[in-house]
Parts: sequence; C-alpha cells; structure tokens
Amino acid sequence: MVLTLLPPPGAPRALAAAQLSNSVGDGAFYVCSALYFAQIVGLSAAQIGLGLTLAWAIGSVAGVPLGHLADQRGARGTAVVLALLTATAVASFLFIRSYAPFLIAAAAYATAQCGLAAARQALLAGLVDKDARTGVMARLQSTLNAGLALGAGLGGLALHAGTRAAFLGVFALDAVAFLICALVLARLPKLPPVTAAESASADGAAGAASGASAADGADRFAVLRDRPYALVSLLNAVLLLRLPLLSLALPLWIPARTDAPDWTVSALFVLNTAAVMLFQVRTARFVTDLASATRAVRTSGAVMLVSCAVFALSAAALPARAALAVLLVGAALQVAGEMRHSAGAWQISFDLAPADRIGQYQGFFGTGVPAARTAGPLLVTALLVTWGVPGWFVLGGIFLAAGCAMGPAVRRAEAAVARREFATVR
Repeated sequence: MVLTLLPPPGAPRALAAAQLSNSVGDGAFYVCSALYFAQIVGLSAAQIGLGLTLAWAIGSVAGVPLGHLADQRGARGTAVVLALLTATAVASFLFIRSYAPFLIAAAAYATAQCGLAAARQALLAGLVDKDARTGVMARLQSTLNAGLALGAGLGGLALHAGTRAAFLGVFALDAVAFLICALVLARLPKLPPVTAAESASADGAAGAASGASAADGADRFAVLRDRPYALVSLLNAVLLLRLPLLSLALPLWIPARTDAPDWTVSALFVLNTAAVMLFQVRTARFVTDLASATRAVRTSGAVMLVSCAVFALSAAALPARAALAVLLVGAALQVAGEMRHSAGAWQISFDLAPADRIGQYQGFFGTGVPAARTAGPLLVTALLVTWGVPGWFVLGGIFLAAGCAMGPAVRRAEAAVARREFATVR
C-alpha cells in the first residue's frame, strides 16, 4: 500500500519529499501556535484572529506576483528562495514578545507560503507530463496529510509539556523542516524562465480572448484580465469553504448541539486524514481531462450537500453513540466530497492555464485557500453556530450550487483558451 501511494521516482518523488518535510513542521506548528501566542506571549484571541486574517489576506494578494516571478525567474530558484523565507519567518516567531512583531512575522509567513505554493505548482508543471499531473498531485496530497498527522502528534507532545521551551522547539522544528524542503527543491532540475518574447505573445493572445488590450512585454497580472479563469477560481474558493468545517465548525457544533463523546472531534480528524492518505490517489484516477474533472466537482457539491444534511441530523435528541455514528457518517461523506473536489480542481487549474504562465495562474487559483481561511470562519460560525440546523442546509446548498456551476464556467474558460490559441496561431 505504501509503495502505491509513493510518486514515481525522479522529480515527483523529490517533490513529495519536500512536501513531507514542510508538512511535518506545519502540522506541529498549527497545533501549537495559537496556544503559544495566547498563553506564553499573552496575546488575546481577538488579536490572534485579526492578525492571522490580515496575514492570509496579504498572502493571497501576493500569490499572483510571486507566481509570475516563478514564471519569469525560474520556478526552482523561486521555490527555494520562498522556502528559505518561510523558514526565516517561522524562526522569527522564536523572538516575538508583542503584537506588532507578531503581525509582521505572520504576514511574512503567509506571503512566503502562498508564493511557495504557486512556485511549486509551476515547478511540478515543468517537471511532470501533463497527463500525469493530477495523479502526482493526489500523491502529494496524501503525503501532505501524512506529514500533518505526524507533525500534529509531535505538536501534541509539546502541548502536553506546556512549557515555553517545548513550544519554541516546535517553531524550531518547523523552521528546520522548511530548510530541508529548500535543500530538496534545490536538487531538482532547473527550469528555464519564460522569455520576454513568450510573455508578450501570451499577453497578446490573452487580450484577444478577453477583449482587453495587452501591454507590451511581460504582464505580471494577465490572469486578472482572464475573466473566465477568474470565475472558475471563485467557484473553487466557494467549494473550499469546507476547510473550516473540521477545524472550527464541528469542534464548536458537537459540544453545543450534540451528546457525542468529547473525543469525537479527534476521531473525525483521524478519519479525514486517514481517508485522504489511503484513497486520494484512487479517487484521482478517474479524473483525466476537463470533462471528468467537472463531473468530479459537480459530484463533490452533491456529496457535500448530503454531508451537511447528515451533520444537521446530529442535533436531534440522539444518544451519545448514535450521535457519534451520525457524525462519522457525515465526516465520511465530507471527505469523499473533499477528495473529488481536490482531484477535479487540480486538473481544471492546470488545463486552463497558459503553459508559459503556470506560476501566475496557479498563484491566482491558489488564493482560494487563504480566502476560505479568511472568510470561512465568519461564514460557518454565522450559519452553523448562530443559526443552527437551517444553516447546514444553506451551506450544503452553496456547495451544490458551486459544484453545478463549475461545468458551465469551465466550458466558458475552455472556449477562451481556444480563442487564445487561435489568436496565437494567426
């Protein structure tokens, strides 16, 4: 089983090694960081929440120009530099004792992370054949979940100790993990940057497709003129509102609205992580082109609706074991929808992006993650914690609508790609 989850030898396996390294560090960091800044540094929950919201908002804006930088300067070198900057940002947390430095370090961390994600996608696109990208991404996602689970276990040891030294050890671990990530990425083959002539040609084609006139030379914001791709990215961001369900919504929902055992949240997390590790690759095998990708996303929206309905059912007056069983069924449906959405989104994001602007387009598509992290907590708490059972059905309806809308949006974007290619040939 382990061998089937590993990417093929060469660049894909090296990318997986880099992913494993930084995800172990991040898993420990995510578990411990909030408590460290609250209990050790003395920041309030409101300060931490606002700081992280601002940080990820800045990071999402920076994703496009940093992705463009990967296109223009070379994906490998840009990824290495951004991994080193992420390590530096994490290491700076070791010395933070007040709010202002926390804001600066958090913004630097989020910016470097968003840029690194775009650069690594561009690196993957340059080193992996087009037909194999979704399968490799599935294996990288499995690796990511394995690393996060391992890191969360290490972070749990630090939480059990509860000392400043233990928390600082976690930050040091995360910084070292990103240094290792940088070293692994530096050993990959070097990719040539996009030339100015190629960029100018792509700009002219994009302008013909969107009706906007392209500027001479390289345009680091060409993706912002590609309205069909922007719509696809927006729908993907809506579907990513599932991200706060496991980390925020259910931990608040379960003790307030159900009689399930206290350890239910941990069980749901383990179920999610294990399912992605074991079945993401298998799920992605059925996604091979834009048609199968849009079907996967549409199915994901429907499955997420059913999942939300099952979670709503857990609020009925059920015994503890029955409530636990209902929540486990809801979580199983949720992760099934998650895996289908992920596989479809990877295929769509790569296939609709110009070959010479992968980094820029991936940087824009990737803003859905920080956007969901920024807006998602506000939405899910308003719908689920405040409104209750009806909120689950509203949220499920949102998932279903976004999943069904993805097909027409992708067809519109695909037509824009065809017009770009026709304009380039002419």
